[in-house]
Amino acid sequence: MAPRKSVRSGQRSDPDMRRYVLAGRESQAPALAPGLHLVATPIGNLRDITLRALETLAAADVIACEDTRITRKLLDHYGIATPLTPYHEHNAAAARPKLLARLAEGSAVALVSDAGTPLISDPGYKLVRAAHAARHAVNAVPGASSVLAALTTAGLPTDRFFFEGFLPAKAAQRRARVAELSRVPATIVLFETGPRIAAALADLAYAFPDREAAICRELTKLHEEIRRGKVSALAVDYAGAAERRGEMVIVIAPPPPDAGSTPPDQVEGLLRAALDRLSVKDAVGEVAAATGLARRDVYQRALALSKEAANGRA
Repeated sequence: MAPRKSVRSGQRSDPDMRRYVLAGRESQAPALAPGLHLVATPIGNLRDITLRALETLAAADVIACEDTRITRKLLDHYGIATPLTPYHEHNAAAARPKLLARLAEGSAVALVSDAGTPLISDPGYKLVRAAHAARHAVNAVPGASSVLAALTTAGLPTDRFFFEGFLPAKAAQRRARVAELSRVPATIVLFETGPRIAAALADLAYAFPDREAAICRELTKLHEEIRRGKVSALAVDYAGAAERRGEMVIVIAPPPPDAGSTPPDQVEGLLRAALDRLSVKDAVGEVAAATGLARRDVYQRALALSKEAANGRA
């Protein structure tokens, strides 16, 4: 770790500026060591913030955030006056060197996302990597996370889980990725947007229709909802629903512990989905890779499905 550097002029060394308000009482945050501080913020309920997070945000020289309007609401709620600077996927290449320069000057830089823990499906990885490379201190200030909130409230196994984040937006790429996920021997946690939830669930239902799942939306907010059921049933429920705003977390149970091979109906579902968009050869390759079955066996099933489809059109 690099030695602590002196704070240069222009940085927030005045203790009177390092204040926050909690439950109507004003408090002064202790001085913050130089370095990059990754601060988790609430995912909905503004009270879900830690005392350490408040102290860090109040004492930082600058807060790098995705959307200054969203972060400003949080700071105003707690009476924090720390300057904000945008850092998101569209300006990261230009903003990163400026933040690294601040760190080199001995500043304390806080990084937050719009909600939850920074870097979890949010920008920040390259900044953290560059900070380490420059031997700046990098500190975690943990707190709220929609991944863990959904996982622990879904009522599904938590001993092993796989965080996928957002599925691809394009249908062909999404279905290919879902086919790969069908082999993961763990609970799967996904993010999805309201407008895309129906299409995503339809593709997930092809891959594992009988697995238990939970759709978690508005977590920690007034209208929090956790809807549980089999993936196929949830897909039907959301297929006819009006477009929803915001983001949701999907939690899907792992395959049964005694599942020695991919069930025939699951293979058939994967094949049907693949044949809708690929040639027989490419569909067989995709499903064989996703299930671990021999290509010749998958090919025979693909031929049978193709023949069945042809007879249906006759």
